[in-house]
Amino acid sequence: MPQKALIVVDIQRDFLPGGALPVKEGNEIIEPVNGLVDRFYRAHLPVFFTRDWHPSDHLSFRSQGGVWPPHCVKGTPGARFPPSLHVPRGAATVVSKATRKDVEAYSGFQGTDLAPRLRKQSVGELFVVGLATDYCVKNTVIDGMENGFQVTIVTDCVRGVNLRRTDSASAFRSMTARGARETTSGDLVKRLGRRAA
Repeated sequence: MPQKALIVVDIQRDFLPGGALPVKEGNEIIEPVNGLVDRFYRAHLPVFFTRDWHPSDHLSFRSQGGVWPPHCVKGTPGARFPPSLHVPRGAATVVSKATRKDVEAYSGFQGTDLAPRLRKQSVGELFVVGLATDYCVKNTVIDGMENGFQVTIVTDCVRGVNLRRTDSASAFRSMTARGARETTSGDLVKRLGRRAA
């Protein structure tokens, strides 16, 4: 039977309130995400954490003609995971993306070895949480499906940038139109509980 995996997308300090590119209410997802991380860990299911890991002159930065303020620069405090996020030592895999200055990479699959790592662990089903709904979550979900995985968005564990008020809603429509499923953290915890029973 294909294994499940949890993909935690870009919950980094710069994307949280007080960071360089804060997602409104982004900190509110940390508690339910931690609950899922702990459940997957106890069930011996893989957990992957993606992160932006930009060079200081990344093309997405305004100083280089891009649309974003500098954020998640490799090795800086803003690129780190917040202390409140559970990242199990030795049990979680960190995937760095957007590491080249001349390439944008919203998806956790773009320019990384995430897909082969998942296949190596016989993963067939992904559950995606994190930031931001309308950018890195959306692109990771879509690329996950294009790589042949069944993908479910955990709706209470994502938040969007929403440059336009409707961006997150549009992202959900785009993901589900391509075949993504939706669930909540509570329902997923129940599914994992049945698996362990």
